[in-house]
Amino acid sequence: MFKDPALESDARRAVSLDEAEKLLARFATLTRESGTPDEHTAGEYIAGRLRALGVPVTVHRPDLFLSIPERSEVRLKPDTTEEAFITSRPPSFALSTNGEEMTGELCYVPSKYAGGTGDLFDTPSVASAELTSDPVAGKIVLTEGYSMPGTVHAFERRGAVAQIFIHPGADIHEGICTPIWGAPTPDALPRKPRTPVVCVNAADGARLAALAANGARIGIRTWLREGWAPCLLPVAEIAGTDDPDEFVLVHGHYDSWYVGIGDNAVGDAALLELARALHGLRGRLKRSVRVAWWPGHSTGRYAGSTWYADQFADDLDEWCVAHLNIDSPGCVDATAYEEVMWMAEAGALCRDAIADAVGEAATGMRPLRAGDYSFNQIGPTAFYMLLSNIPIAERRRRGYYAVDGNGGSPTWHTPNDLPPVASLPILRRDLEVYVTTLVRVLNAPLYPFDYLAAVDEIVAAVAEYRDRAGADVDLTPLVDDLARLRHAFADWRAAADRRAASADPLDRRRANATLRRLARILVPLNYARGERFDHDPAIKLPVVPRLEIATRLANAPPDRKPLLKTALVRERNKVRAMIRAAMREITAPAYSA
Repeated sequence: MFKDPALESDARRAVSLDEAEKLLARFATLTRESGTPDEHTAGEYIAGRLRALGVPVTVHRPDLFLSIPERSEVRLKPDTTEEAFITSRPPSFALSTNGEEMTGELCYVPSKYAGGTGDLFDTPSVASAELTSDPVAGKIVLTEGYSMPGTVHAFERRGAVAQIFIHPGADIHEGICTPIWGAPTPDALPRKPRTPVVCVNAADGARLAALAANGARIGIRTWLREGWAPCLLPVAEIAGTDDPDEFVLVHGHYDSWYVGIGDNAVGDAALLELARALHGLRGRLKRSVRVAWWPGHSTGRYAGSTWYADQFADDLDEWCVAHLNIDSPGCVDATAYEEVMWMAEAGALCRDAIADAVGEAATGMRPLRAGDYSFNQIGPTAFYMLLSNIPIAERRRRGYYAVDGNGGSPTWHTPNDLPPVASLPILRRDLEVYVTTLVRVLNAPLYPFDYLAAVDEIVAAVAEYRDRAGADVDLTPLVDDLARLRHAFADWRAAADRRAASADPLDRRRANATLRRLARILVPLNYARGERFDHDPAIKLPVVPRLEIATRLANAPPDRKPLLKTALVRERNKVRAMIRAAMREITAPAYSA
């Protein structure tokens, strides 16, 4: 693993909290809801500070498709004149009734809360059940959990006319319930939720569950503003010395729920400090860095990063080495690195960088289909999203439930996400992790990604799919293809590492171009179901999602099984073609072993 101790030490010493502290103070006065004057002010603040620091910045002005929740009502006795309401909030992209009341019988479907961050996007079996006589059809469903898109879609498919989600604590957490990633296309638009959805806290949820047991009827109204809105999207660029066309994209969102200090003002402060510090080191960085602040994350399902992926697809495809996402670093008591997201090929890099920067052992997890990972179908390697968290044992001791930010604090996506959530000493630690990791990616002669680890992850998944498919569809050739790819890549990498020690810059650039093209195959294979340059829905995906059909064959009804077999054969053929393309990259005469 490439390391430059002197430069890494200098980079960590270059970290200052002056700009971060100023940004946090300013953002604490701004409710950065996308498309609003406060968000616009925040974008201008970022761009203004970059210009004052001498960092080159471009401010893009995209129109983004947003859904802004205004309010909702849950009325307990809709068939009377009595005014009895329960406090509620609608998630973004729920159907707006615009003041019309939807009434119906309440149907309680008990469920379990997510056990951890990795479970947040799971669709519970109680939602996806297929029943001959479905008790939720024509009723208002009440269930535990966050209004995640898979669950909302599952209940809509079963005929629910509205949905109420019971959050696990005293607060209601803002959220978004559409599976559509970024701006919708005509093909994607039908996936937008078609029913009103609201969320309530645990105590009010228990009250509603008791009413449901007696066959109560309730009424729901929702008010949301939906449409296109102009936003600001600042991107700073620090040019590298040797290979300036190759770049790492470092990014995070600057819109927020309420003033959103933990999610994500601390991340915005980290991005600004990284831009400042790396600009100061620009004469010693071989590759370039782009630092981007996204609007439209919270109320547009990652609309800003998706817009950038669409508009700069060619550049990202040709030259992006990797991308690093920053969300909710530097939160109070977040001293552990136990749930750090990274793609398999970046695991060794991230573990070593965290250990060397702050002396902590890190545990990784597979990145979720979330958090501005809007580039999987283009194909650069990715690492980080959430970084430091309150230790798992401490969260359990405090009785915390699973959330997706703020170091694991229940302040996430609530009005309580205020300045005390931030910790400047912990933000400094996290910044030291970021700069250490970045220096290694920017200056390693060959990109420091272990694609054998990615192939191994793919091999294990395909072997399981082969076993699940059994005699219905033979996936053994895929396992054999991957074994040959693994062997060929091991030989290629050994030869490339030997050649990288030479002083020939053309040799190095050719080898790294091969690694970029290989990533453009392996990352979509490992993380995407749809085609390249598209955007899969915000639904949790397994490893090699194209072959997930294999898990459904054994229990498929007789009339459906032939259809699934046909689909799996076609997906198998696509995957084999991708593996052949990867083999061609590493056996091409221009740079083969």
